[in-house]
Amino acid sequence: MIQNRGMDDAAADDATVAALRRGDGDVFAALVKAHQPGFLRIARVWVRDAVAAGEVVQATWLATLESIDHFEGRSSLRTWLYGILVNVARAHARAARREVPMSALADDEAAEGSKSVEPERFFPEGHEWVGHWNEMPAPFPAPDQALERRELRVVLEAAIAELPLIQQQVMVLCDVEGLSGEEACNILDVTSTHQRVLLHRARSKVRAKLERHLAEVGLT
Repeated sequence: MIQNRGMDDAAADDATVAALRRGDGDVFAALVKAHQPGFLRIARVWVRDAVAAGEVVQATWLATLESIDHFEGRSSLRTWLYGILVNVARAHARAARREVPMSALADDEAAEGSKSVEPERFFPEGHEWVGHWNEMPAPFPAPDQALERRELRVVLEAAIAELPLIQQQVMVLCDVEGLSGEEACNILDVTSTHQRVLLHRARSKVRAKLERHLAEVGLT
């Protein structure tokens, strides 16, 4: 799957790659600064220990420098970098005997039987809008106090951490890191159909947990 990129994006990637191949330390440092937080979030999905996640990210940057001459521009540089990260993280998980084949995980999570949202909240079979919300969910209230915002962030992070592996990866890539669905497909090697299903399931589960939390603290 080859991602369509604008000319400006492709030119920026080409300039960055050329600088890295020249050994430009400033460009490499800027790249690390831009992607290090996101890399750590993705690594923590695969390895729950912060130290191990740091090792995965370090290995990713080393692999990037070692492989930069092989970058062909068939995808964006960002997609390529995240692909290296996921491969390194999977190798780390494999070494710890925690890995399950990605395709099997995606199939299982996309086909899981439990409902993440009550079925009655959607139009039923036979309706012209089957599967759509029959009444749009109420928007979450904006927390007024810094303490409320911190508490909500903790709940949100915990809800994401409880997701199945691939759903968590898809949600972090798309909703936290801002990557496109196509980029997530390329990085995780899943189909676009699976990506959409997995992201929907992840968002629904996280929303349900946030709804329960807000109801408990009286903010809904």
